[in-house]
Amino acid sequence: MDETELLPLEWTNHLLDWYDVNQRELPWRNTGDPYKIWVSEIMSQQTRIEAMKPYFDNWMMRFPTMQDLADASEEEVVHAWQGLGYYSRARNLRLGVQEVVEQYGGHVPRNRKAMESLKGVGAYTAGAILSMAFNQREAAVDGNVLRVYARLYHIEDDILSTKGRKRITYLVEQTLPYDRPGEFNQALMDFGSAICIPQNPRCHECPLSAVCIAYARGDAPSLPIRIKKTKVITISMMVGLLKWGDYYLLHKRPNTGLLRSMWEFPSVEEPASFIEGASHLENQVKKFGCTVVLENECIQELTHLFSHRKWIMRAYRGIITFEGTLESLQAQLPADWQLLKRSEFADYVWAGPHGKLTTLC
Repeated sequence: MDETELLPLEWTNHLLDWYDVNQRELPWRNTGDPYKIWVSEIMSQQTRIEAMKPYFDNWMMRFPTMQDLADASEEEVVHAWQGLGYYSRARNLRLGVQEVVEQYGGHVPRNRKAMESLKGVGAYTAGAILSMAFNQREAAVDGNVLRVYARLYHIEDDILSTKGRKRITYLVEQTLPYDRPGEFNQALMDFGSAICIPQNPRCHECPLSAVCIAYARGDAPSLPIRIKKTKVITISMMVGLLKWGDYYLLHKRPNTGLLRSMWEFPSVEEPASFIEGASHLENQVKKFGCTVVLENECIQELTHLFSHRKWIMRAYRGIITFEGTLESLQAQLPADWQLLKRSEFADYVWAGPHGKLTTLC
């Protein structure tokens, strides 16, 4: 039996009726602007909608058109993205927009293959843009959609597996309305955020509970099934807020790898003790003809989780001694080191959690 026959397709109308009354007012909706939709979808991939809205507004003020974004430098783009994390998304968004400007004359392509060929655009983003901007009957399967369909159709496959995702994508494609595909995809997003939520679904408020198989069987909270295989590596880190007069010493991370080309306070990974960590920090500044005295009291411990690793950061204050002028000290510093006043911090792109430590300066 075709899985779509398990439920009467009238449920899609019920969902759209719910959406007509309860849809969120968002600045990229009802615009038909593929650029705004593109930016909003990339921003919201790892961030709650309410938290990312101010970033979206600021972004559109700074880069109101695709041409503006295409003309911007990577540093400008990453700086505008600061606070959202996962900076590769910002870099890829800029590169993808540049492809549209250069190859398509600034017009977002209207077919899925061309969309998915753009840098940073996957199946979900392509489906969201094509359906929301051009009302094309294209699926946009994200975490909310996987959860809603897993409960409605009682899918017990791991939704992180290829099999589980393909099965649900097939169901979405079969049930996607012909007349309102873009609004249906947005309805699924809002419904998954407001009613069919992860831990404690609000089944008593759900307009689809009468047809939901998981609700009928009493196990909606246990679905979907997600089997995570990613091992998170924990790294302890000693960070020095090293000050010379009114200036702090900063280091620019390499232009490859995690948090590439962003600024950080001098740090040491996996020190065996405070003494060993302090010695490493002292050796870093000795290269510039300086000495440093580090206070042995940790002023803040900060935990930051990336997708595959966790940093446990302990920050310490230190005073740099240098017998010379600011100009002579700056002359000793390579291009990937810098002396900055606290008032200049806002002009620089900070390496993730290091930005949070600026409040201690």
